[in-house]
Amino acid sequence: MSKLNVALTIAGTDPSGGAGIMADLKSFQARGVYGMAVVTSVVAQNTQGVQDICNLDQKILDEQLKSVFSDITPDAIKTGMLAEVETIERVSQYLNTISCPYVLDPVMVATSGDRLISTEAVEALKEKLLPIATIITPNLPEAEVLFGKELKDEAAILEAGKVIQSKYGVKNVVIKGGHLEKEAKDFLFLDDGEVVMFSSERIHTKHTHGTGCTYAAVITADLAKGKSVQEAVGTAKHFITEAIKTAPELGHGNGPVNHVSYKGD
Repeated sequence: MSKLNVALTIAGTDPSGGAGIMADLKSFQARGVYGMAVVTSVVAQNTQGVQDICNLDQKILDEQLKSVFSDITPDAIKTGMLAEVETIERVSQYLNTISCPYVLDPVMVATSGDRLISTEAVEALKEKLLPIATIITPNLPEAEVLFGKELKDEAAILEAGKVIQSKYGVKNVVIKGGHLEKEAKDFLFLDDGEVVMFSSERIHTKHTHGTGCTYAAVITADLAKGKSVQEAVGTAKHFITEAIKTAPELGHGNGPVNHVSYKGD
């Protein structure tokens, strides 16, 4: 058997399995990549919302990072929920020691609407992590936080992507337009100035728990396999569309997507 490519996720948990490192590891596996995970926060959440959060002590976080980085070198890294300034600073120290692709999912608010990180952490994210990311994957509400204005239409999104790139020194940005009213259209702003759009049918469902984590994890997996940013985002778009379309309809709230339905290359 040939050597597997390796992807690392640094994020929070979800005991219901739909989001966080649970969704990331499922997505890595679905894309044929060996997955590793460093836990930043233990989150009590399910399809109905977030009930409680316990951010891990910095010592055990550091030991987890040290364990991974001293033993198995990842081919790509994804970060999700980084709730505290100290966590962001510690993670950035490790990311600066490695040159593999880095996917930043700026997790700020859960699908349920629950806020997951502090205002101070958002500022640290902007300063420490955005400039070193290969690509960031904000949804519309997250892009609005980074842009500083409401995004109501395509023109505003096209402006926001370029501003986010220049303001924070981000190489590539994909703004996920799943919150738009018509098509589910994503906007990829590449580091060469090109803008690529990915469209899919809008699927009317409440079962979208963990879509952001899954989308970013697929990008990470495909970058770990040596795909280009544009190829990785294209695959993620197809993957998440199929995952939502075939969602297993679990739970009493916003259910998880299907991480094993996509059969594409």
